[in-house]
Amino acid sequence: MNAIQKISATLSFDIAAVPTDLVIGGVWREGRGGDRLDVIDPSTGSKIADVANASVEDAMDAVAAAHAAAPGWAATPPRKRSEILRRCFELMVERKDMLAELISLENGKALSDAQGEVAYAAEFFRWFSEEAVRLNGEIYTAPSGANKIVVEHQPIGIAVLVTPWNFPAAMATRKIAPALAAGCTCVLKPATETPLTAYALAQIYAEAGVPNGVVNVITTGRSGATVSAMLHDPRVRKLSFTGSTEVGRRLLREAADTVISCSMELGGNAPFIVFDDADLDKAIEGAMVAKMRNGGEACTAANRFFVQKGILDAFSSRLTERMGAMTVGAGYDAQTQCGPVINLDALERIEGLVRDAEERGATTLTGGKRQERDGFYFPPTVLRNVPVDAKITREEIFGPIAAIASFETEDEVIERANNTEYGLISYVFTEDLARGMRVCEKLDSGMVGLNRGLASDPAAPFGGTKQSGLGREGSHHGILEFCETKYIAVSW
Repeated sequence: MNAIQKISATLSFDIAAVPTDLVIGGVWREGRGGDRLDVIDPSTGSKIADVANASVEDAMDAVAAAHAAAPGWAATPPRKRSEILRRCFELMVERKDMLAELISLENGKALSDAQGEVAYAAEFFRWFSEEAVRLNGEIYTAPSGANKIVVEHQPIGIAVLVTPWNFPAAMATRKIAPALAAGCTCVLKPATETPLTAYALAQIYAEAGVPNGVVNVITTGRSGATVSAMLHDPRVRKLSFTGSTEVGRRLLREAADTVISCSMELGGNAPFIVFDDADLDKAIEGAMVAKMRNGGEACTAANRFFVQKGILDAFSSRLTERMGAMTVGAGYDAQTQCGPVINLDALERIEGLVRDAEERGATTLTGGKRQERDGFYFPPTVLRNVPVDAKITREEIFGPIAAIASFETEDEVIERANNTEYGLISYVFTEDLARGMRVCEKLDSGMVGLNRGLASDPAAPFGGTKQSGLGREGSHHGILEFCETKYIAVSW
C-alpha cells in the first residue's frame, strides 16, 4: 500500500475526486505549460496530489474571463447575489467534514482546528449575503443649498486575490464573499502548499450558482510573474493580499505602477500581556487559544508573552504543563492537538529561532527540539526569560513557541509591546476594567483581545496598523474595500 492509499484509508472522502486543474471562465483546464505542482502532506512528507501550474498567459485568460463576466455580475440584483452567497454558506456547512479533512491533509493542522476554520470560512458567505442587500448610499443637501449630494457605492472592478497556506478556506472566503457581494468578479491565486481546498471550494461556488467567470482560480509556481502581469493589466482594479509583510511591500510597489486599490493583511508580532491581577485560569485558556490555535501558524498568534512579575511563576508553570501535555501527530488524526508545521523550511526556521533565544539566555521549559519522524514536527515549546535582543521577539514565529518575558509596570509593558514594526493584534488580561481599557487604547494595533484569546469574527473589522497592513476585512467595512464611492451632484 503506497502513501496515498494509506492516507486515503483514514479519510471519509476520495482524494482523487478533488479537482486539480485551473478553473477559468467556468472551464477546468491544464496550465498552458503542461507542468504540474506537487502537493505534500506535512504530516508524512509524502506527495498526495499535483495541480496545474498556470503560466502568465493563463493568468491573462483568467483576467479576461473575469472581465467578460463583470457587467452581468455587477448588474445582477443584490438579492440574487445574496441568495447565491447564502447557498455557498449552506453547501460549505453540508460538506464541513470533508473540507476539514482536506484542510488537515494538505495543511497539517489538527482536525479540530480545521473544523473551526471551515465554520469560520463559511460564515463569511452568510455575513456578506446579508451585507449584499444593505450596501446603502447617502443623500443630503449641500451646505450652500445649491444642490443635493448623492453618494453611491459601485463595484470597484476586477479583483486579484492572493491568499496564504495557513487558512486555505477562510483566507479565500474572507475575500471572495465581499467581492461578490459588492458585484465584483475575481481571480484567486491560492498558495501552492494548499491548493486543493481552493479547488474544492470552487466546485461549491459553481454548484451554488456563481456564474462562469465570476470566480476564477489559478495555482502557479510562477507567482511573481503571474501576479505582476495581472497587476499591470488595466482591467484589474483591486488587489487583496494576505501574507508576509515582505511580500506585501513588493506587491504594493507593483500595484503603484497602475495605482491599483490595495487591501493588505500582513504579518504580526502580537504581544500577550498578563497583569498580576489577571484571572489565571482565564489567562491560561486565552494563551492556549491565542498561541496554539492553528498550531501557532497564524498572523494573529501570540508571539511575545509579557507577564507581570507577581504572576510570572504561576503563569509559566501552568502554560508549560498545558503545552507539554498536548498530543502531537498527523493533522487528520482525531486525537491530534498539535499537527506538523507546513514544510521543512518552516521547521528549520522555527528551530533556529529557539536556538538563538537559548544562546542569548532563554530557558526552555518544554519542547525545544524537532521530532525525528516522517513529516515536519516541532512540539509545543515554552521559553522563559527571553531577552529583548532575541530574534524570536522581533520576527513572526509562525509555530508552536511561547516566548515569555517579565515586566513590572504598565507604562513599561506598553512601550515594549509597541516596540515593533507590526501592529495587527494584541492581547490583554486583567480583572481591572479601567486598566484594561486604558491599555487597549494605548496599544498600537488594529485589534485587541481583552480577556479573550480569540478576536476574529466575520462581523468585526479585521486588520492592523503600521506594517501589518492596509484596510479591513469582515464587517461592513469589508464590502467597502471592493467598492468605489461615487458622488453625484444634482438639483431638483
